[in-house]
Amino acid sequence: MYLKLSVLFAALFFASCATNAPECGGPQSKNLAAAIDGTQTSLINGCHAHFDRYYDDLLSIAEGDPKPENKQAFSEFLVWSSDQGLLSKRQAQDYYNRYFNVKFMSMKGDYNNCSHTCPNKQRVLFNMERELSEKERGLLNISLDSESYYRADQLYQEVELVLEATCTACSAGS
Repeated sequence: MYLKLSVLFAALFFASCATNAPECGGPQSKNLAAAIDGTQTSLINGCHAHFDRYYDDLLSIAEGDPKPENKQAFSEFLVWSSDQGLLSKRQAQDYYNRYFNVKFMSMKGDYNNCSHTCPNKQRVLFNMERELSEKERGLLNISLDSESYYRADQLYQEVELVLEATCTACSAGS
């Protein structure tokens, strides 16, 4: 009798734990504003560990209906995320800039190119190339901002040339 009662209580306990877990499915709407609303609700209700997946889902939804206003929608979503304590202000800026700004997050920071960037030149360029594809997604495919995307592409090519020249000069000076 005691064993049956213990098993029953254990089953009830585990069942109640399972029902308390938040539902962290992706956005159900193909409308960006509605998807953002649903994502915000999920994030507030305990799904904050899924932020990256939600952000990628929102990017995919926005690709289905590209327009210039999408930049503002993502900006407001990231400000909200920072205000809610889900991201720091710097993290929110990094998310936005990685997709919607010509500035490269991979190349940020003030450091000596000879001692820091040149030894890691291939990794830096690889990260910038990956970020350029993210900018293509955000600037071209989501917000239809071809002018900014082509400016980012031009900056990438300029950095590639400058790094090559700088690293050659650094090698000669050593």
